[in-house]
Amino acid sequence: MREPTRIIAIRHGETAWNVASRLQGQLDVPLNERGQAQARLTAQSLLEDRPDVLYSSDLSRARDTACAISEALDLPLETHASLRERHFGIWQGQTYAEIEQHWPDLSELWRRRLPEFGPEGGETLQAFSDRCVAAFAALAAPHEGQTVVIVTHGGVLDCLYRAASHMALNAPRTWELPNTGINRLLYTGEGFTVVGWADTQHLEAQALDEASDGATQAV
Repeated sequence: MREPTRIIAIRHGETAWNVASRLQGQLDVPLNERGQAQARLTAQSLLEDRPDVLYSSDLSRARDTACAISEALDLPLETHASLRERHFGIWQGQTYAEIEQHWPDLSELWRRRLPEFGPEGGETLQAFSDRCVAAFAALAAPHEGQTVVIVTHGGVLDCLYRAASHMALNAPRTWELPNTGINRLLYTGEGFTVVGWADTQHLEAQALDEASDGATQAV
């Protein structure tokens, strides 16, 4: 029996397009100010974990989140295109409302999470899931007994959760994918196991600061 690899999987910080419900896909959208603050808080929260390696998607919203971790933990960062969000083809840059308006029939297929469906020029859900799970396995496998931090995207984490929980790609989602949520898994040669999911306790200080600012402005 091999000793499992401990994985800390993190979604990137918030972007303006997250706020606007605009589909980012593989377009390179930067963190907004809130996302930058989330990245710093996440980095501080990982100090006690003493991770051994740090990987990230090469898209800037994930890479910049990982850079904050790299600086705080003095840990080299290695980026991988295989950790990118799903490519949504001609839908990238559209809001969810615009997609539903302009492609109502295809939008319905998307909402139903058909594994074989993909927008024009984009990945099918099945191909995307296969890519994500294979990427995580390839990065985790060489680090038996170590702790690996991987910064990536919401869609990627959704696929990973399903693989670890043995849930179908078209099953309704009942779990959260918050920006800079901390998700903990174990990996062995037999696959992934979820240990903890969507932990955002490290962001409570940010929420309190924003509530305080709102109260001050109201006065």
